[in-house]
Amino acid sequence: MTGHVGEAPAGGTGWNGADSALWASLPVPAFVIDPEARIEDVNSAGEGFLNTSRKALLGKAIWHHVIIAPAIDEAVARARDNGTPLFVNDIDVGAPGRAPLQCNVQVARVQGVEGRMLILLSPRELAGRLTQNHSAKSAAQSAIGMAEMLAHEIKNPLAGITGAAQLLSMGLSGDDLELTDLIVSESRRIVKLLEQVEQFGNLSVPAFQEVNLHDVLDRARRSALLGFGAQMTIVEDYDPSLPMAWGDGDQLLQVVLNLLKNAAEAADPGGGTIRIRTFYEHSFRLRRSDGSGKLLPLQIEISDDGPGLPEAIRDDIFDPFVSGRENGTGLGLALVSKIIADHQGWISVNSEPGRTVFRLSLSRVPTAPRPVPIPNAPRQE
Repeated sequence: MTGHVGEAPAGGTGWNGADSALWASLPVPAFVIDPEARIEDVNSAGEGFLNTSRKALLGKAIWHHVIIAPAIDEAVARARDNGTPLFVNDIDVGAPGRAPLQCNVQVARVQGVEGRMLILLSPRELAGRLTQNHSAKSAAQSAIGMAEMLAHEIKNPLAGITGAAQLLSMGLSGDDLELTDLIVSESRRIVKLLEQVEQFGNLSVPAFQEVNLHDVLDRARRSALLGFGAQMTIVEDYDPSLPMAWGDGDQLLQVVLNLLKNAAEAADPGGGTIRIRTFYEHSFRLRRSDGSGKLLPLQIEISDDGPGLPEAIRDDIFDPFVSGRENGTGLGLALVSKIIADHQGWISVNSEPGRTVFRLSLSRVPTAPRPVPIPNAPRQE
């Protein structure tokens, strides 16, 4: 089988005419490989998963492009020889230049085509992150309500405590003065924390317009290098053909700054490397619980070479008040998640020691509907 699905191979045995529509409709990455584990066909979801065209993949070794850890090439060969299907759950599957995703892998012989195997990849990340996004949003709303209820009641007494401590300090010296200074500084720290929580709750809805993501990323990069990321090396890997995004430029800038700050704070004191990558994934579609889908082809990846997220909080990192740093508020990533959710976008993270990747998926500018021609309408002169 050397042609596309729906075309009979040289031996006269192959897919029937209806297979091309079924193949194109598969919502998960799918590959057909020959007895030497070379790619004979790949569907559009597979092209999107590898971010490589079908033409460039045909004839190439599957395991050079679909990177599975631990490797399953021997198990696939045994399944071919024995004529039995293979199911592998919860295994990391990646590709050159992208972080691995946890997937379920299904392998089966192609009936009627000797030695050919069908491989299906089912990423588990989307279903899990949908639940996590919903939980994070609910937790964020609870945190907002708590902050609005308590902020006024806490900040007013704190102002009185701070003022009283400052008055007392006028007649003190030595150890007593150190204690009043401690009261003032800690009171101000609590007020600052409350203001951050209030900011989290007061974020306005996005003002949607056309946004050049590379302009946003460049502004964030320059700001980082002049401040919190001065010790970092920031590498750009941009797709120059990336179309305009549909969103709020200021809010997206805040998202990128928070992610860059998070990466810089995770690095060693001597600095590290942050990589900002953009690319277009035409098949990335987020399907909601009501069955509707939204295309999110614009991808931003921000990766760092730090120690990775602590395993204990890895699944809850977007929840409010969850932080991997001592004295961290745990609001930065929760704010990022809230903004991306308000943009009807997607955020995910993959972390291991030495490599943490945050990925943002956003929509492009909506296409205006074409006017429907009116039959027999009078022609304008």
